[in-house]
Amino acid sequence: MPAHALARRLADWPKRLLFPPVCLGCRNLVAEPGTLCPECWPALTFLERPWCEVLGTPFAYDMGDGFLSAGAIAEPPPFARARAAVAYRGTARRMVQGLKFRDRTDLAPWMARWMLRVGGELIGPDAVVVPVPLHRRRLLARRFNQSAELARAVAAQAGLAFEPDVLVRVRPTRRQVGLGARERAENVRGAFRVPPEHEIGVRGRRVIAVDDVLTTGATVAAAARALKRGGATAVDVLTFARVLPGDFRADEAGPI
Repeated sequence: MPAHALARRLADWPKRLLFPPVCLGCRNLVAEPGTLCPECWPALTFLERPWCEVLGTPFAYDMGDGFLSAGAIAEPPPFARARAAVAYRGTARRMVQGLKFRDRTDLAPWMARWMLRVGGELIGPDAVVVPVPLHRRRLLARRFNQSAELARAVAAQAGLAFEPDVLVRVRPTRRQVGLGARERAENVRGAFRVPPEHEIGVRGRRVIAVDDVLTTGATVAAAARALKRGGATAVDVLTFARVLPGDFRADEAGPI
C-alpha cells in the first residue's frame, strides 16, 4: 500500500472507532462506508440496459438502439429521458424511506453516486440540476426536501450548477399514495411554476430534474412542463429508484 494511502487510513482510524461505518440499508456494521451488508446487497436491483431510451423502463431483451416502449410511443412524455438507478423494492425502498421519513440525509451522497452511474449520459456542459420541490407546508412539516438533498449531491459530484429555487410547487397536492395513474396526473396538474425572477436559472439550458422515486411519472411530467414553460430547452429526469411495471398497485397502502 502506498505510504500516503496508509497514512490516510491511520488518520481515519479514530473516526472509525467513534463512528463505525454502517450498512446503507439496515445500519448493521460494515467494513467500508457507503456499502451494503451481505443481507441487503441481494435485495437490491440495479437497473441496466437494455431499456426504453425515453422512459428508461428496462426490457427483458435487447430490442436494438433507440427502441421505445409502448408507453413512450402512446403517450410521449414532456421530458426527453428518464433514468433511475435501482428498482423501488427491498433495500432501495428502505433507503428511500430512511432518507424521506427518518432524516437519513447521510444517505444522499451515496444514493447520488448510484444515480450518476446510470445517469452519466444526461450530464452536459449546459445542464443544470433542479430538485422536484415540496409545497412549503409539507416542507415545514418535514424540515427538508429529500429530492433537494439528492439533487445537491448529484450536482456536487457531477460538477453542475444546483438551482433549488427555480421550480416551486404553487399549490398543495394530495399524497400520491393510493392514487391510480390518471388520478396522479390530475393531482399534480398545474402544481409547479418557474417564478419569473428565477427563469434566468433555466432559460436556454437543459435541466436535470431530480426526484427520489418515479412511479407513474405524473409528478416529473408536471415539473418538466413547468420547466419548459420557464424557458428550459429540454428536461431530463433522474431518480434514485423507480417502480417497475407490475410492481405498482393503486391501492398501495405504504408510503412512497
